[in-house]
Amino acid sequence: MTTIRLHNTKTRKKEEFTPLDPKNVRMYVCGPTVYDRAHLGNARPVVVFDVLFRLLRHVYGAEHVTYVRNFTDVDDKINARAAEMKDAGDARPLNEIIRTLTDETIGWYHADMDALGALRPTVEPRATEWVGAMIGMIEGLVAKGHAYAAEGHVLFDVRSYPEYGRLSGRSVDDMIAGARVEVAPYKRDPMDFVLWKPSTDDLPGWESPWGRGRPGWHIECSVMAHELLGESFDIHGGGIDLQFPHHENEIAQSMCAHPHGEFARVWMHNEMLQVEGKKMSKSLGNFFTVRDLLDDATAGREIRYVLLDTHYSRPMDYTTEKRVAAWSKLSDFDMLLGRMVDLDKFANTGLPDQVIDALADDLNTHAALAHLDTLADHARWEELARTLVFLGFHSEEGLRETVADFRSGKAALARLAEDLHAERLIAKTTKDFTQVDRLKALLLSAGVEVRMTKDAVELDPTPDFDPSKLESLK
Repeated sequence: MTTIRLHNTKTRKKEEFTPLDPKNVRMYVCGPTVYDRAHLGNARPVVVFDVLFRLLRHVYGAEHVTYVRNFTDVDDKINARAAEMKDAGDARPLNEIIRTLTDETIGWYHADMDALGALRPTVEPRATEWVGAMIGMIEGLVAKGHAYAAEGHVLFDVRSYPEYGRLSGRSVDDMIAGARVEVAPYKRDPMDFVLWKPSTDDLPGWESPWGRGRPGWHIECSVMAHELLGESFDIHGGGIDLQFPHHENEIAQSMCAHPHGEFARVWMHNEMLQVEGKKMSKSLGNFFTVRDLLDDATAGREIRYVLLDTHYSRPMDYTTEKRVAAWSKLSDFDMLLGRMVDLDKFANTGLPDQVIDALADDLNTHAALAHLDTLADHARWEELARTLVFLGFHSEEGLRETVADFRSGKAALARLAEDLHAERLIAKTTKDFTQVDRLKALLLSAGVEVRMTKDAVELDPTPDFDPSKLESLK
């Protein structure tokens, strides 16, 4: 069996991964707060842990891996967005607006992450489905002296858990000195965090021993992880921005609530993402949602390629240059497979050892992508196809459709349409239409109908279409 080695944030070293139960490998990854479109930074952990999910399924069997990623659908940001909608004229009760907003946002999220080639997790719990269990865990923490009620709130007593700060490597006093913490008169310690907070009548709320209220963010993940994966599970993942305070708080409350368990044995964090060398910011004009890019004719798999070409543990820079390079690379692979792959052989072809070995070495996706070139250079077409499917750049059905399109000439025409449109844009500037006329003449001679509009070029094969006459253009 393949030996997987992963860098464990908790121990700060790369370790051999040994699941608690090889027949039930369990992973939890923090999901989105569903009040708006997922931005490009949100996509990085989705794609990173999707590859890990695929690797675990390959090594241990798909039926033996459980992947949980939650939806936070009760949160102050959601309430604020719903209030904005109501102020803008939505006459429905606020709770109804919130439910519509969260349902719609989850739908957007699924559509966008599907476009990036990410598999759906095994379970996608909504926080609102587990409030009863959250109340139960909070009651237990209060009874054990790890939490206290104050002014309708329940707060976790950070000083009651001596190991607090181990994940991020800081003491509580250092955290107080360097962190922005919510100041409230009812807190015993500035670092104490909210487990339960009061709700007004118009906001989402549940009856509890401390009055009508709603859970804090941190308790949600602890409860959903415990209920769906148990007191101990294998891997907890998320972005480095969640390491403190979210993951630190998860560990504290989970270990105090279930001291006989380990909570997560391995912690993995992906680094942050920049766009064009700068932190994403609306004021800088480099803030993009995934949908923004998809609507701008960027293929999801191009985004996926750029995200995977940098190791997850390193900061990465998403640039237009990288996106274009990804498009060119993937288009070339498609063209080669369209010409050369034997789909009957592909059906019985396994993954190259080099690809699995790269991913097993702390998810070295950059090395795995580099091996795609090696496979192409050595005409290992079926292995190339299998690897592209495994890495999420094609589904098996999508690969077969792509090959069929190339062999019918449709894909080649789509690419040539883009080339001709680009040449037209250049010609409008230079006033030299020689290359445009040449391309158009070749297309017409090959039996292609050419339609040009202001914004695009459309090419359609006629009954006389002869793909062989376009070989000189490839």
